Amino acid sequence: MPLPMGLARFNRRFSNLIIRPFAARLPWFAVIHHTGRVSGERYSTPVMAWKQGSVILVALTYGSDLDWLKNARKSDSMMTVRARTHTVGAPRPLSTADGMRRVPAVVRLGLNALDVEEFVEFPIR
Repeated sequence: MPLPMGLARFNRRFSNLIIRPFAARLPWFAVIHHTGRVSGERYSTPVMAWKQGSVILVALTYGSDLDWLKNARKSDSMMTVRARTHTVGAPRPLSTADGMRRVPAVVRLGLNALDVEEFVEFPIR
């Protein structure tokens, strides 16, 4: 079961404002830059992510019913990982087993404790 959506709303309003400037440089984090499906506005959302060759793996700590993920499915987005920005294509879902296998062991422990089961990967263009 993903983290509660109330926490996601709190993070979107408050915590993301604090972490967004640093997330693109921190290990295990990235910032996805996406365009709103309805509003057309540009957004930047911090996510747990790992660049792995020609893809970027993202752990969906709040599940898959997320505005930023819906936006990324509709059009190409940009993702900044370790201070490098990449154009990425539409996200592809991964199985829980594949996603867990591909994250660092110490992160896997935390994700298991939080019951995170959903992952996506973004192809780098």
